[in-house]
Amino acid sequence: MARLFGTDGVRGVANQELTPLLAMQLGAAGAYVLTEQNDYRPTIMVGCDTRVSGDMLANALMAGICSVGANAVYVGVIPTPAVAYLTRKYKVDAGVVISASHNPVEFNGIKFFNGDGYKLSDELEDKIESYIKNGNKDLPHPTGSGVGKIKYRRDAREEYINHSMKQINTSLRGLKIVVDCAEGASSYTSVETLKELGAEVIAIHNNPDGTNINANCGSTHMEELCARVVMEKADLGLAFDGDADRLLAADENGKVVNGDEIMAIIGNYMKERGELTNNTIVVTVMTNLGFILMCKEKGIKVEQTKVGDRYVLERMREIDGAIGGEQSGHIIFLKENTTGDGLLSALHLLEVVKESGKKLSELAKVMQILPQALYNATVPNHKKDKYLEYPEIKKAIDDLEAKYAGEGRVLIRPSGTEPLVRVMIEGKDQAVIDADAKKLAELIETTVI
Repeated sequence: MARLFGTDGVRGVANQELTPLLAMQLGAAGAYVLTEQNDYRPTIMVGCDTRVSGDMLANALMAGICSVGANAVYVGVIPTPAVAYLTRKYKVDAGVVISASHNPVEFNGIKFFNGDGYKLSDELEDKIESYIKNGNKDLPHPTGSGVGKIKYRRDAREEYINHSMKQINTSLRGLKIVVDCAEGASSYTSVETLKELGAEVIAIHNNPDGTNINANCGSTHMEELCARVVMEKADLGLAFDGDADRLLAADENGKVVNGDEIMAIIGNYMKERGELTNNTIVVTVMTNLGFILMCKEKGIKVEQTKVGDRYVLERMREIDGAIGGEQSGHIIFLKENTTGDGLLSALHLLEVVKESGKKLSELAKVMQILPQALYNATVPNHKKDKYLEYPEIKKAIDDLEAKYAGEGRVLIRPSGTEPLVRVMIEGKDQAVIDADAKKLAELIETTVI
């Protein structure tokens, strides 16, 4: 049986792979494992994004939490980083988010935070999984007054907004911003925060109906945002994903500014202000080589981890890093929150724009993006880690690594959350790397079946 937990919790098609039964089992096992050392009745916070399956899974999950004697606090639709922050603020024992982030509406996911607001270690996830594989037979099953209760809170998102606004000391008055909320969890929090700080906000895709989350919008579909920025003559655009833990931007000319560029802009600003702890930014192996070269030129140290914001976070904690993240827009400000936070990323980017008096296009020139090609090969989920077992694939990868040695790089990795093998090639000629990456992805897709 494949491991239940991926790089970002448990994901699958709701009501098919991620069933109410599995959600209930996760609620029970998770509540028990995360609070078994307590000598009091524990409390677990639960939030979700705007997916129609959220209510179904939240109620099943909270039933599981209550079944082992823990209480649940349901805060409803709210960004993932808000749950991480509020778990600490309210001093509850753990937090759970029901979301599949940037994935289509049919998917959903369940991810846990411990009482300190951090994602769980592999060891804790494995322990939760071991109980589920045993049918939760070894868990307590209290009766009567021993059963947990559910409390509903509707004020939590305001607490998160207030916390976020305090992280910059800059008025955003005078900035005209187009905000794409991805029909997701940021539809209220991002718009209200930016308005409170004085910005003129043009909100798009901020009318979630349960079925339209991430549908041709948000950080995975930037075309409409880019066009709207130009049409509105706005200063810039901001794009969140479904659960608002990532951010991408568009400059005043409608050009996408990715996570690497956002980190470069903010990281350099932090360095100038003496706020870049250990003079280091933590990124992944997917980070564009242009970012690495920029940091070398600016005298900034770079730490690289494997792909996944959890690994970035682990390294940041080890070195007391202030900023780290991924090209996809997961950016962590460890002094302010314990996970990727799209709203914090937006506020810090806007702070640089406002304080510098420069256009975003000018700020983005701090680094030069080297050509990069990324293709996905769709494969059976249980085989995505086994692609190197096929001799023809291994030979093709070896040949490409030899071809790009010294003037580029080849990176192949299975997705942590989807049935995909991702192929990335970096080099000097966009047409050549596109052709090579596409050919390899097609080989993987037709071979691993």
